[in-house]
Amino acid sequence: MQRNVVDIRVLELLTSRLCHEISGPIAAINNGIELLAEEDPDFQQDALALVADSARRASSQLQFYRFAYGFSCDSVMVGTAPQDLAKLFFTATRIACDYSDSVRALPLASQKLACNLLLVGAEILSRGGSLAVSDRSGGLDVQAIGEGAFLSPEASAALMVATPVSALTSRTIQPYFTGLLCAALGWRLSHRAEPRGVRLTAVALTG
Repeated sequence: MQRNVVDIRVLELLTSRLCHEISGPIAAINNGIELLAEEDPDFQQDALALVADSARRASSQLQFYRFAYGFSCDSVMVGTAPQDLAKLFFTATRIACDYSDSVRALPLASQKLACNLLLVGAEILSRGGSLAVSDRSGGLDVQAIGEGAFLSPEASAALMVATPVSALTSRTIQPYFTGLLCAALGWRLSHRAEPRGVRLTAVALTG
């Protein structure tokens, strides 16, 4: 696997994105704790449910992002497997995720890329839908299907790592980082529009 130097701005944007994603369930936990001060038993019951649900959501997001962003391919995977992290991450969202058995058998570096492709797919499905990741002759194939599925020109350029780092935004940092991961593996990314969806493909370069 190639070692690439990552611009500090990429790290800043990824950190900002992560904090934004986690802030929602954390704020909900705080609201639930405040509701516990109410004397009404019904309010307290609702508060406990809110805290429990939000804590589970925050935990699943943190574990997924820890693998997608923080896992070193020189490390040994400890804890929840990538397919289970993906399942938990998309639970209670408007997106159904199918993580095929063939992908589960791939090296963890490839599965890290798969999880990042799923994040790109989730942004394509702004109105919800389904994501399916499968093996493609040792590579990866992600199909995003749903109403209004769309990969913007800006996201497409970022995915191809064609966007200058100075022009990256919180909306394009995920596809850009995914493109970097793909390049580090020595793979090539492509995408194409399909009926009701978008297909993302990552394959090893030959020759």
